[in-house]
Amino acid sequence: MKKINTFEKYLTLWVAISILIGILIGQFIPQIPLFLSKFEYFNVSIPIAILIWLMIYPMMLKIDFTSILNAGKKPKGLFITLTVNWLIKPFTMYFFAWLFLKIIFNGIIPDNIASEYLAGAVLLGAAPCTAMVFVWSYLTDGDASYTLVQVAINDLILLIAYTPIVGILLKISNINIPFSTIFFSVFIFIVIPLTTAYISRIRIVKKYGEKYLIEKFIPKFNSITTIGLLLTLILLFSFQGDVIIKNPLHIFLISIPLIIQTFFIFGIGYFWAYKWNLNYSVAAPAGMIGASNFFELAVATAITLFGLESGAALATVVGVLVEVPVMLTLVKIANKTKNKFIN
Repeated sequence: MKKINTFEKYLTLWVAISILIGILIGQFIPQIPLFLSKFEYFNVSIPIAILIWLMIYPMMLKIDFTSILNAGKKPKGLFITLTVNWLIKPFTMYFFAWLFLKIIFNGIIPDNIASEYLAGAVLLGAAPCTAMVFVWSYLTDGDASYTLVQVAINDLILLIAYTPIVGILLKISNINIPFSTIFFSVFIFIVIPLTTAYISRIRIVKKYGEKYLIEKFIPKFNSITTIGLLLTLILLFSFQGDVIIKNPLHIFLISIPLIIQTFFIFGIGYFWAYKWNLNYSVAAPAGMIGASNFFELAVATAITLFGLESGAALATVVGVLVEVPVMLTLVKIANKTKNKFIN
């Protein structure tokens, strides 16, 4: 079990401080996010990608690559993940967004703007997480090998299912999905850290033994993972600080259905895993991958379809803003309830 140090114990406080720092940087030192925004490839921020890579690498080190083949012997976890992500999540996202943005908030948000916000929410809901789920799995002591398999299979389905699901829900026939963003994200968030970790693991085990790897080398990255998460937050919020300041009410209103959806989807996957008597290390990532979103793809698609200044693009950005604080709450819930599962 991963030990929680004092720094991680107060992670919620550091997250709040990081968000504030990011917003202040965006407002008072805009040159920093403006400069860093130039380093973007296929709609993916390279500085943020590097930070996420630093967060993912320690988890990849834990993977015993021979055990990946054993994931097929635990089909229940994969069945839950795939069912929740592709047969439930996109449609519940549409329902919650429609209910709040078009019905409950009718009169507060103009109908045409609400429709754009709804579109952005759908783009988020149809894209299960590729990168950050490794962080959530790491923080909940998830099975690293199984998480990798879950993400890989979902990414393959994403290439086929994303376009028709978005098309059906938004009734758009000509959808220009930025596949380059998908392929590049998979390459930088999975292939690079996985390959690096694989090589590192082989060399370290060969030279020092597996016990040294597990007990000495991997724990060195515990604080680095947390620091990487906080730096990622600072960058994200520095990029979007101006948006937050200019649209506080709408951002708050958009966040409500997104937050409800996140808890709802996590609850389905996590409780389902509990009822099926799955091991906790499989149950936690199974719930996390559906709750978290592939926001890089959602933002890129929103900009491609509706434009940079559209309500759809703003809604996907709100998805980025609420995801980390909400997912950290789910991490706490998972960690506090792990004794209810088979371990």
